[in-house]
Amino acid sequence: MSTTLLYQTNSYLREFDATVMAVDAEQGRVALDRTAFYPGGGGQPHDRGQLGAWQVTKVKKEAGTVWHWLSGDGLPAVGDTLHGELDWERRYALMRTHTALHILCGVVWRDYGAQVTGGNMEPGKGRMDFEFASLHKDLVGEIEAKCNTEVAAARPVHVKILPRAAAFQIPDLIRTKINLLPPGIQEIRTVALEGLDLQADGGTHVANTSEVGGIEVVNYKSKGAINKRIYIALRVPAPGALAEA
Repeated sequence: MSTTLLYQTNSYLREFDATVMAVDAEQGRVALDRTAFYPGGGGQPHDRGQLGAWQVTKVKKEAGTVWHWLSGDGLPAVGDTLHGELDWERRYALMRTHTALHILCGVVWRDYGAQVTGGNMEPGKGRMDFEFASLHKDLVGEIEAKCNTEVAAARPVHVKILPRAAAFQIPDLIRTKINLLPPGIQEIRTVALEGLDLQADGGTHVANTSEVGGIEVVNYKSKGAINKRIYIALRVPAPGALAEA
């Protein structure tokens, strides 16, 4: 079974219809032929929302199939058509946060040449680890100011799905210390912040850096001799973006 990943080509899709391909009664979950629910990965949490009469509490991708854990009475049957609806406020906050982390990564890579060693996010806040030998208050303030310059630059965000061979012709496509793309993946999804950042990435993003609405570095700390962590939060709300999306 293979699930069509609607979110990969349209992060703004809030509702969709899909057919149940499989039911796992023991775990209380169903697999769909297509989904707009992001199953989690790359530090971005899974989506939540509604699927028919059920609440979607967890989403996970397993060998090409996306499973949806459901809360409610009973389960749908194989072959049923269900209407899905995302918890859009949460998803959009994650899209803004994920794009904010790409801005941070793009600035740090461009201006300081530091690779990413880890990262994680929640709606409206996140953290990223970099291979910095030292990090201090003045440098953190400089990084924050540069990130907000990129937000104000209103850079378009582009998504492409490329054959693996073509993707790996792109210089510096992998910004992480370890290449996390398994050899078996033959198509690579790339996310580009025009003029700033281009990376392999499977998550959801806003269409323009202006939708991030501002970035604040709320903390930073050392996690090792050459491993430094930067915590960010969004300045909310992003002006008019949620209403227009």
